Amino acid sequence: MAAFFSSLTVASVGLTCKSFLNLGFCSIQVNGLNILLDALNHPERRNDRGLVTERVFSSFFRLGQTLETFRGQGIYQESVNTAIQKLNEGSWVHLFGEGKVNQPDSYTIDPEGYAHIPRFKWGVGRIVMESSNLPVVIPMWLSGYDKLMPEGRPFPRKYLPRLGVRLSVTFGEPIPPELLSQAINHSAPDDKGAPSIDAQRSRLTALIHNHVESLGRTVCGPLLQMKQ
Repeated sequence: MAAFFSSLTVASVGLTCKSFLNLGFCSIQVNGLNILLDALNHPERRNDRGLVTERVFSSFFRLGQTLETFRGQGIYQESVNTAIQKLNEGSWVHLFGEGKVNQPDSYTIDPEGYAHIPRFKWGVGRIVMESSNLPVVIPMWLSGYDKLMPEGRPFPRKYLPRLGVRLSVTFGEPIPPELLSQAINHSAPDDKGAPSIDAQRSRLTALIHNHVESLGRTVCGPLLQMKQ
């Protein structure tokens, strides 16, 4: 029964969004879709090699195949364990590395004027590190959604999408597996001379963060999206 309601939820949301776009209320451009499709159709996925892409009602979201995370419960909570299990089964896991909704006006600006997306949570590193086979990691960048559903609007407008917004979804090239392996194996050593688990997670998470941010600069310009 749960599988039925899950399929119903996914289909309903998909059809609603497709109708919204087809009626011209918004427009969307998808870049690099072939990269995602190639990864999904790669023969290695039959060998249980997983795929990772990076970007109100908990029961609703669970039925929509969303893994619910809880702030303050750390990287060993059940949803992180489930994500690792899904990758071990050769499934596709999509991560929002910041762990919450962030819009451009919350980005930090460095002294050179460059905007930076918030750091990613270490759970990202743990999911990739502890998969039985190193997964394919594809950076992903979403644009225009801050215009579609801007934060800070009063109820009930906060739940209503704006019309006429141009959206884009961009998939980048997979992060080279050798870079992922280097981040894991060449991190700061512990007292016994081996890379410490914390250092491995930190370096791997930073690597994925930097690739996502670099993809964002190709979409939004070299300064990323700066505060207005």
